[in-house]
Amino acid sequence: MLINSLVLFIAVEHVWFMIFEIFMWNSAYARRAFKMSKETAASSAALAKNQGLYNGFLAAGLIWSILIADSSQAHSVKIFFLCCVGIAGIFGALTANYRIFFIQALPAFIALGLLV
Repeated sequence: MLINSLVLFIAVEHVWFMIFEIFMWNSAYARRAFKMSKETAASSAALAKNQGLYNGFLAAGLIWSILIADSSQAHSVKIFFLCCVGIAGIFGALTANYRIFFIQALPAFIALGLLV
């Protein structure tokens, strides 16, 4: 139950990332969060939407892993999607902002640690 709660938390985070990147990228809130000008936000909006879609896929996979009835299969799917989230978080921390590690990768690695 603890692991599923953590996996659900990570999935909700990724639903938020998806909403933020697809629908709110040009907002004043997003520009402040990423320290972007209006011009930068506008020119990177298509890329952000694409990234948001991928975050949605991660959320869907994590939610799916909770709903799978077969515990062995659910375990494997959780490991796969948590690894994807962790790798994405490391990459984001290295290429965009170090805080992404703590927001995205660390919760995934904690969940992986509890899972294995």
